[in-house]
Amino acid sequence: MKLYIFTQDQENYGAHDWDGEGKVPQYWKMKGSTDYIVDIEGFRWNDTFAEKNLRMIVDELRFIIDESNDFYRSNIIGFEKVEDDFMTEFEQSQLEYEGKVMYPAIRKTYNEMMLVNLENV
Repeated sequence: MKLYIFTQDQENYGAHDWDGEGKVPQYWKMKGSTDYIVDIEGFRWNDTFAEKNLRMIVDELRFIIDESNDFYRSNIIGFEKVEDDFMTEFEQSQLEYEGKVMYPAIRKTYNEMMLVNLENV
C-alpha cells in the first residue's frame, strides 16, 4: 500500500499585470493539481489507528507540499491509501492516449520527502 496525496494548484493572474508598486492584484485561477505517491516504509496499514496515523503523516507533509506566495499556491485537498501499482487518472489517460506516461506523479518515500524538508531548513 502507498499514500496518494493530491493538491489543488492556483496561479495569480493578477500578478502578471503588477507593476511592482503597492499590493499585488489578486485574480486566482485554478491550474490543475500535483499528485504525490508516497511509500511509507514500515507503515502498518491494518493497524487500528492507521487512518489517524495517515492524517498525522499528511499534516507533516503539508509543510513540504503546501506552497503559497503572491504568484502561486498549492494546497493538499485530499489523500487516500492505494495499491502499490496505482496510477493516477492523469497517468492512465496519458497511457491511453499517448502510449506512455510523460508526466508521472511524484513518487518518493516518506523519508525522502522529509530529507528534502530538512535540507531546506
